[in-house]
Amino acid sequence: MTQTIPQIAVLIPCYNEEAAVGKVVADFRGALPDAQIYVYDNNSSDRTIEVAREAGAQVRTERRQGKGHVVKRMFADIDADIYVLVDGDATYDAPSAQRMIDRLVSEHLDMVVGLRVDQEVAAYRPGHRTGNAMLTGFLAMVFGQVFQDILSGYRVFSRRFVKSFPVLSDGFEIETELTVHALELAMPVAEIETPYYARPEGSFSKLNTWRDGFRILGTILKLYRSEKPLQFFGIIGAMFTGASLILAEPIIVTFIEQGIVPRLPTAVLSMGLMILAVLSLASGLILDTVTRGRREMKLLAYLNQPAPCGG
Repeated sequence: MTQTIPQIAVLIPCYNEEAAVGKVVADFRGALPDAQIYVYDNNSSDRTIEVAREAGAQVRTERRQGKGHVVKRMFADIDADIYVLVDGDATYDAPSAQRMIDRLVSEHLDMVVGLRVDQEVAAYRPGHRTGNAMLTGFLAMVFGQVFQDILSGYRVFSRRFVKSFPVLSDGFEIETELTVHALELAMPVAEIETPYYARPEGSFSKLNTWRDGFRILGTILKLYRSEKPLQFFGIIGAMFTGASLILAEPIIVTFIEQGIVPRLPTAVLSMGLMILAVLSLASGLILDTVTRGRREMKLLAYLNQPAPCGG
């Protein structure tokens, strides 16, 4: 029986990476000679497009600024069995791609994440390392511990992951959203340690530690609200309930002892907070039902695609 060779697509989002993209394309051409390599340019003002074409990549463009928009376009445009997503900054190790693909195929996984192991001091800035650890810990607390490096830009996906993933983010929060998509559908996933290098000379990071860190944290909170609304609004309701009871306690004691309500504004405030608590809980219950229906739709889209490599 003839075994079908899976089609592999290497997807490289780029913005002003003329100093690095040629090396990235060449390295992945050498590591995965049978793969189709696509570079998606995101309004670069340098020679990224020319360098990528000279290196042999198929170059396309996405005009809406932001990595999330680029990933959405790539996932919609490209048909393949296995997808390798990697940044165009030459910091990730191309030879590791074959190990990641082998793991995906042999264990019938839907996503394999490249766990970054920095090879140089300049590869991974302390601020980014700290931010990644904090965000990974927060995500583990909310969704469960599965990954050690949620912000890695080096990932291998099955077709059913890619074609069931509704991209909502427009920037660097996309890695967080990819992780949550796998967690909420309980997909089989794995991490593999991969070398992580400093950018080549002339290539500069587009990340801002504080700005993008807060954006990623905001994305996690929004995903927490949308994916676990009963917990999210339940916590808010509990806070309102606690504040209401603290304010009401002396008023209730005075009323029992003296039969009067000495501080009417405080009593009204306490009652208002309790009403907000009830409304928060009701909102959580309603949205939990909506979320379950939406998750079922995503699960059906996921199951509508064949298992990895026909397994």
